[in-house]
Amino acid sequence: MLLLYVIGFVAGMIAGISPCILPVLPVVLVAGATVPTSTDTALKAGETDAAGDDGADVGVAGDVEEDAAGDVTAPGSAPGAGSGGLPAPGAVRTPATVVRTPAGVRTPATVVRTPASGARAAVHGPDGPPDASSRPRRSLRAYAVVAGLVLSFTVFTLVGSSLLSAIGLPQDFLRDAGLVVLGLVAVGLIVPPLGELLERPFVGLARRQPTGNTSGFVLGIGLGVLFVPCAGPVLTAISVVSATHRVSLQTVVLTFDFSLGAAVPLLVFALAGQRVAERVAAFRSHAPLARKVGGAVLLLMTFLIAFNVTNGLQRVVPGYTSVLQSHIEGGAYAKKQLASLTSRSGGSSSLAHCTPGLSQLEDCGAAPNFQDVTAWLNTPGGKGLALSGLRGKVVLVDFWTYSCINCQRSLPHVEAWYSAYHAKGLEVVGVHTPEFAFEHVVSNVAQAAQQLGVRYPVAVDDGYGTWTAYDNEYWPAEYLIDAHGQVRHAGFGEGDYGVTESLIRQLLVQADPTVRLPRPTDVTDETPTQQLTPESYLGYSHDLPNFDGTSISPGQPARYQFPASLPPDYLAFSGTWDIGPEAATAGADARLELAFDADDVYLVLGGTGTVGVSVDGKRTATVGVSGIPRLYTLVHSQTYETATLVLDVAPGVQAYDFTFG
Repeated sequence: MLLLYVIGFVAGMIAGISPCILPVLPVVLVAGATVPTSTDTALKAGETDAAGDDGADVGVAGDVEEDAAGDVTAPGSAPGAGSGGLPAPGAVRTPATVVRTPAGVRTPATVVRTPASGARAAVHGPDGPPDASSRPRRSLRAYAVVAGLVLSFTVFTLVGSSLLSAIGLPQDFLRDAGLVVLGLVAVGLIVPPLGELLERPFVGLARRQPTGNTSGFVLGIGLGVLFVPCAGPVLTAISVVSATHRVSLQTVVLTFDFSLGAAVPLLVFALAGQRVAERVAAFRSHAPLARKVGGAVLLLMTFLIAFNVTNGLQRVVPGYTSVLQSHIEGGAYAKKQLASLTSRSGGSSSLAHCTPGLSQLEDCGAAPNFQDVTAWLNTPGGKGLALSGLRGKVVLVDFWTYSCINCQRSLPHVEAWYSAYHAKGLEVVGVHTPEFAFEHVVSNVAQAAQQLGVRYPVAVDDGYGTWTAYDNEYWPAEYLIDAHGQVRHAGFGEGDYGVTESLIRQLLVQADPTVRLPRPTDVTDETPTQQLTPESYLGYSHDLPNFDGTSISPGQPARYQFPASLPPDYLAFSGTWDIGPEAATAGADARLELAFDADDVYLVLGGTGTVGVSVDGKRTATVGVSGIPRLYTLVHSQTYETATLVLDVAPGVQAYDFTFG
């Protein structure tokens, strides 16, 4: 895994220079260049230099102190001590991080101009330069901003969605909260009292005077929930693990590595802003004005991000990091390790030794029991079943999910077997393991099962407990268990229904040699036989490998445009879409284009509204979307065709996944 962590760090660095982070760059640059006026809290109204100058506050000069007599003391020296160490009567200490200098005068870090005499006075005494403990401290604000961003991005990427769901808050709450924090910090730079108020709670915890670093950390926390880097394979794998609530130590380390990598280029920008503020005389001599200008820039960026104005810039800039992402994150090793990270396998069964689709019975070992079932459907009183209670029966365990077209095409066969052989000793148990979030809702599953005519018992496997126990990886998947509780056959995907039914009949005869079986069922096999367009997901957690057009802006509304031409099997967005991890939600003027090869085209849709369907420029249907999210038929042709589908999607409708037949 060590190499994967290195890949994660490099992937983060690539993400840190991708077009998707352009909106946060001005914020990071300004954050490094501006120090809040909270560093000047000890300077009361009416204080002026001894010489009467209206001096400027230089918030980057370090720990240099100046007494009322004009002498300068290093940190730790007695108040009022001059260069010879003798006390000066009536000396007053000014804040350690602020040096008052006449406006317009450039002040080197180790030399200040004493207002009383106008003479140049070295910070160190006659014995030589100061030691390390007395040298001015460099501001850590840039590091604080990036540290806050790394912590925020890591935590909320891993558990943000689960946390919000647990406390009943909307999924966009974190983004709104981040915008509020960014806005408050911006106003704090413009209005000093508010900036001091924002930093005061953290100052109290630290028992020290404010330095600007803590407010920088707060700014980074807010910026972390607005930071949306372009999702490559590493970030996608992290998102999948988070969405399925299977966060492990390895995932935490990988996410932290990715965040650190992304922080490197951002820290460079923050330090660049800080260095400009330290070295350019205009910044130092007009520090209060610079802070206000920086606050105005942050406030402007807050509004631009809030109203998604920055998305246009992201789309204009080419996806120059795509090749790097593919090269670093798309290698065989990275793919294998990321697959193991997102894999739900890990059960202790021996079913991996089964030969899928074998036309004869084999011994695959003892069948795992149904585990961590959320609810049972179609059983008396919702009571659960156990394999131990089904001894003597032949059991068919069918893994399915209700929005899957492959499952829907196989269900008529499973239902026919249940009807024909249940009275002869066959029990069918459908294990509904969800693919999408809406399929976790038990009432949705119950309604869909009723609509699809499923009458046999169904175990709702929301936590993937039974899926994991069987080491399963497919929808649909069938496991045939004999009367002694041994798995004798495994079949994945559609087709080979005749083989499965023949093996069911053999096991029924083995269980009861006197049984008289009916004739085999006669259900049309709808499994496609021609080359079809691959299943095409519309959520960013699936990488969108066949997407074409303007770059994806994940997790936020953005405007898209169709490409001039669309390659076969590719899809594209137009108008306003919010591309989430599982689905794309339509906004104003939302359209979807797909170049397909199939007889039939299906799409999982949610929300409420209409979808206008056009094939090769001709309007063919208008589909009404309502109720629970489910599979809708968009194209049903009598012949196989190669065509271009364009959908006009009403605002609020959610599109999840294209499948074909």
